[in-house]
Amino acid sequence: MAMMLQGSIVGVFLLLVMLLLILFLILIACKPWRFFSSLSSPSRALKVGELARPLVLDDANARDQGNEITRSNDLEGAYSQNEGLLRPPRTHGLKHKQRLPSASPQLNQGDSVVLDVLPDQIEEFSVGQTFRRLTLTERLAEVQKHARQEDQGPNLKSDLKNDLLQEFVPKVIADQRRCLSLEVISGPSCGLRCSVQSTSASRLPLTIGRVSSDLILKDSEVSGKHAMINWNADKNNWELIDMGSLNGTLLNSQPIGHPDSGSRHCGDPVELSNGDIITLGTTSNVHVHVTSKSGSQTPFSVGMASDPMALRRGGKKLEMEDVCYYQWPLPGIPQFGAFGICDGHGGVAAAKSASKMLPEKVASILSDSLVRERVLLQHDATDVLRVVFSQTEADMNNYYEGCAATLLLVWADSDESFFAQCANVGDAACVMNVDGKQIKMTEDHRVSSYSEKLRFNETGEPLRDGETRLHGLNLARMLGDKFLKQQEPRFSSEPYVSEAVHVKQASSAFALLASDGFWDVISAKKAVQLAVQAKERDSADGDNAAEKVANILLTEAKTLRTKDNTSIVFLDFDRKFRISSKVDS
Repeated sequence: MAMMLQGSIVGVFLLLVMLLLILFLILIACKPWRFFSSLSSPSRALKVGELARPLVLDDANARDQGNEITRSNDLEGAYSQNEGLLRPPRTHGLKHKQRLPSASPQLNQGDSVVLDVLPDQIEEFSVGQTFRRLTLTERLAEVQKHARQEDQGPNLKSDLKNDLLQEFVPKVIADQRRCLSLEVISGPSCGLRCSVQSTSASRLPLTIGRVSSDLILKDSEVSGKHAMINWNADKNNWELIDMGSLNGTLLNSQPIGHPDSGSRHCGDPVELSNGDIITLGTTSNVHVHVTSKSGSQTPFSVGMASDPMALRRGGKKLEMEDVCYYQWPLPGIPQFGAFGICDGHGGVAAAKSASKMLPEKVASILSDSLVRERVLLQHDATDVLRVVFSQTEADMNNYYEGCAATLLLVWADSDESFFAQCANVGDAACVMNVDGKQIKMTEDHRVSSYSEKLRFNETGEPLRDGETRLHGLNLARMLGDKFLKQQEPRFSSEPYVSEAVHVKQASSAFALLASDGFWDVISAKKAVQLAVQAKERDSADGDNAAEKVANILLTEAKTLRTKDNTSIVFLDFDRKFRISSKVDS
């Protein structure tokens, strides 16, 4: 009997231990103490009536803290940050832990809801006020103040300023990108043209292919449905998409198809710009011309051509590191335009950055009416061009990549004549021909050049006998290459700036910009002769003449077996191509 009693007691004890263990495991899993932690953090009660009022930064605190992130609050109580100047958006301050239920009859006037407010006193809000929209100057000052406080790098500061400036010019850019014209400039269907308006929804997207397309190319290397172009209303630009073509699509010699070339899937949309060259297969090239709805056009003929000169040296394929561009007019500045070539080394990143920044810097500086009027009055933009290169160099964040850069600034005078002035670093050159007179617009900045040898001598560190490179580079001046410039003080980004050239209304003139792949095999004198001959041969071709001249020059460089990427920008100022560029005062 005693044995049975003792056994039952042991059984009950084990049962209690098991129950306690189960209860302990349940407590661990449920974590009930988390419901009490919110009681220790400060909370704030807002009435339903207050939720309808805007929550804003106090003006004084906004200036002290340099914070311009606006916050909106809807009737459901869910807070969201507006995307402002600073990226990525800051996430400290007011946050919600749980979305409030939607407004309903159960929430009456005078009832309260509780929002958890993190104990971060960086931002203070007052109820019943509205945000004050800062002026451009104030907002730039705020961005600069915040950048100094956070000790951000120069590249981020530049991005912030560029984002801010772009916020004020999208309408101008959008107005320039409404009419798209395509012209086949090489291949079996050469001469074929097609155009479409961004407002013609029934004609979009515009398809390019060998059959059943809006632009039909009789080329065996072109797929039936090769590519398409569509208008992106959100971004206000035209976009090109490869439709899984067999032989691929290139934009300015860069492939844009799906990364998996064998998948036959559509590629990602790529923005189209005025002057771009679309290559379908290997022989069909299509020139892109973008104008505004009002018909604003470049007041002279412009042609662009480029080729990576890829297949040579036993079939080795070279990467395309040249980037050529032009903008006429510059955003918000109808009398000025920028034309340029950036020739990269060590990769294309520096060339892409410079080709984007240079025209933006020109537009930003010339947006000052006093600066613009001084250039127009004195017929000289030397100071502007020097500042443009200085600011671009400061804002570039390319430590192991660099580029030669040549920028030709063109502006219209009141009597429909033009002025052209060039600045450059590196070996991408520009030459002009005005009424038969050849004018050199750039300076060669290779290490072995005469001008650079003189500069080295002036620094007290001349080149050694037979030395033609510094740290492996044959250029002494370039944009980017920040690491090398830290190691070798003789590297420079100071540009050469030419005299301004006056192209009179009755003048016969043209400008030729080309990367070093062209000048390695063709002299300036021969290039001018070839351009004059090509102009005479294709003088009746109208707007397409400059494009043909550029392609003839490119073909000549290819025939002479150039061994580098080659890009050409050709401007024809002949009177017959001119469009009135007068601007109402």
